Amino acid sequence: MTALAARSAAEIANRGTPHSALIRRWSEGSIKFALLSMTLLSVVTTIAIVGVLAGEAWGFFSMADQPDISLWSFVTGLEWSPLLGARPAFGVLPLVAGTLLVTAIAGCFALPIGLLTAVYLSEYASSRTRTILKGVLEILAGVPTVVYGFFALTFITPYLLQPLSSGFGTYNAMSAGIAVGIMILPIVCSLSEDALRAVPQSLRDGAYALGSTKFDVSAKVVVPAGLSGVIAAFLLALTRAIGETMIVALAAGGLAQLTANPAEQVQTMTAYMVQIFLGDAPAAGVEYKSSYAVAFTLFLITFVLTWSGAIILKRYREEYD
Repeated sequence: MTALAARSAAEIANRGTPHSALIRRWSEGSIKFALLSMTLLSVVTTIAIVGVLAGEAWGFFSMADQPDISLWSFVTGLEWSPLLGARPAFGVLPLVAGTLLVTAIAGCFALPIGLLTAVYLSEYASSRTRTILKGVLEILAGVPTVVYGFFALTFITPYLLQPLSSGFGTYNAMSAGIAVGIMILPIVCSLSEDALRAVPQSLRDGAYALGSTKFDVSAKVVVPAGLSGVIAAFLLALTRAIGETMIVALAAGGLAQLTANPAEQVQTMTAYMVQIFLGDAPAAGVEYKSSYAVAFTLFLITFVLTWSGAIILKRYREEYD
């Protein structure tokens, strides 16, 4: 027996000793405890955030010196002007409308372009082209959002929108929506491409064997087969767009109004929170408290969107061997 074989035999024999088994159980238990702690940390953090938002929002609705504030008026009110006039108004619908308008514009811009780019990268592009384009997308994903905000303010509005229509002001929902769409484009493209490339090659080969063209395979086989992943990419990108702050704070404006006109300025929920936290509103004032009610509303919207997405994914998920 060689020295190497003897040493291996000794190691195998030592593994069965009570001391080594105790050390192995202790190390495995430590790893499980560490993983469980990290999982519980994320859960506890989420619960703490929700608790703080809910508690502060309840404090806003129960302020004794503001008898006109109620949950019903907050949800159904058509005017949001907490900082103007002797009688402030706290109807959140204008902020919700502004948020959804910017998100809709961003989605109309980013979702189709991102999906088409993903199809090209997955089915048509060469390895060299795919590497170059994915590198460009990664650069876009790394650009700070404040840069996108200034880009919308100094380039999109004066050079892209003004020649099309004189109705666009310096601040408008269209400019902010396009900038947010550019920001979420790498998310849509990267995740959709991963979903499409995960489709088994056998499905493509079967379609080609039946005489399908490249376009038929891409549009009628690959995209439907990877639909669950594509939907997941869309929902993640839209959720990211709803929560965007700096772009809308710089480019969308600060006027909360209930409008569907993309040429007008709007104020989103996140932009209002930036205005309050960076302004002169006192910490115990009703304006400051109202930001928590808006934040809790934003949380509910993203939660409903995520929950609906989970149901859709479960309904259309495809599993392959």
